[in-house]
Amino acid sequence: MRAFMIGLGLLLGPGPGLAGEAAQLGPRPFYLVDQLKPGPLKDTLAACGIDRTYTPRAFSISHRGAPLMFPEHTREGVLAADRMGAGIIECDVAFTKDRQLVCRHSQCDLHTTTDILARPELAAKCTQGFTPADPATGRRASAKCCTSDLTLDEFKSLNGKMDAADPDATSVTAYMNATPRWRTDLYAGTGTLMSHKEYIALVKGLGRKFTPELKAPQVPMPFDGTYTQDMYAQQLIDEYRQAGIPASDVYPQSFQLRDILYWLEKDPDFGRQAIFLDDRDETAKGFDPEKPATWQPGMTELAQKGVKILAPPLWMLVRPGPDGTIEPSTYAREAKKAGLGLIAWSLERSGPLKGGGGYYYQSIKPVVTGDGDILRLLDVLHGQVGVLGVFSDWPATTTFYANCVGAP
Repeated sequence: MRAFMIGLGLLLGPGPGLAGEAAQLGPRPFYLVDQLKPGPLKDTLAACGIDRTYTPRAFSISHRGAPLMFPEHTREGVLAADRMGAGIIECDVAFTKDRQLVCRHSQCDLHTTTDILARPELAAKCTQGFTPADPATGRRASAKCCTSDLTLDEFKSLNGKMDAADPDATSVTAYMNATPRWRTDLYAGTGTLMSHKEYIALVKGLGRKFTPELKAPQVPMPFDGTYTQDMYAQQLIDEYRQAGIPASDVYPQSFQLRDILYWLEKDPDFGRQAIFLDDRDETAKGFDPEKPATWQPGMTELAQKGVKILAPPLWMLVRPGPDGTIEPSTYAREAKKAGLGLIAWSLERSGPLKGGGGYYYQSIKPVVTGDGDILRLLDVLHGQVGVLGVFSDWPATTTFYANCVGAP
């Protein structure tokens, strides 16, 4: 176990915190400690203290910035993640009509993550304009606005908002005004959108590392008949080379295995650190993290193809253990046997956990009782599963934990 952990630590490298640099955690991590049931973990984390200096950690990976409270993939969200000590910061990458790369979770999410529908001149360019709900027929409100509908300049003129939409809305205003109660619009007055190049410059200036995710296109490829998937994948890497970023600081991601294999073949310095995102629970019929026969390809086959890091959702790595505990799943154990590094996503993406935690906690719902279980899960992921790091919508939580237990 120790040798395995040392190997994973070398893969990610040391934490990027600078001497004397302090992370700003705020009250939330300590609130979560207060919610833990009495026991050794609560004692350890409570002893960590409010008045010590916390430093940035590579274990703490920013998921889309800090979207628990800030509009995702905005400059403001990245700065918040940096201040909370995220050692690695994400940009999901999509392309515009003029083939420029931008930070957006999905190629076609502008109608839920920006103010485009309130901008008639730009809303007119959407793939599908706003259609109001019709209670009489049961029709839900809808729209579809894509980065590829706009030029880079048009994209950058938008304002980011909290990702949400009301499917029962009969007006654009109501459709846009749908932020869940457990998030906030307090910091949504400004949401500065970024190109991928601007994200690189910002994160480089902050002294952090990069994890760009090449988003699956939602338009036919080749785009406009000439822009191929491989050109898209290569453009992402080229922008790091052009900015003078060493491959050791970049962890490119994709849900498409073909992209990982492309990088391994065409740009192995970057490919060796590529993260294969696993969503087969939603895309492969019959997939079960407890049944290896349902995994195609299996862990050994992925390793043989050159994959080094595998990133599934949180719930696939754990299962209920004896006496209400949480333990590693078969999926996690088999990945470790195959020598694959693991990264989990995404902590703090669920609302309050009193009801079981939803999608991200589904495998351990019987033993989830409240928000303190966020830290209990994090402790199992670190101490027993041996993850390299954890994506979080609120990086202060993972930064706090990493500092307290000595994670890199």
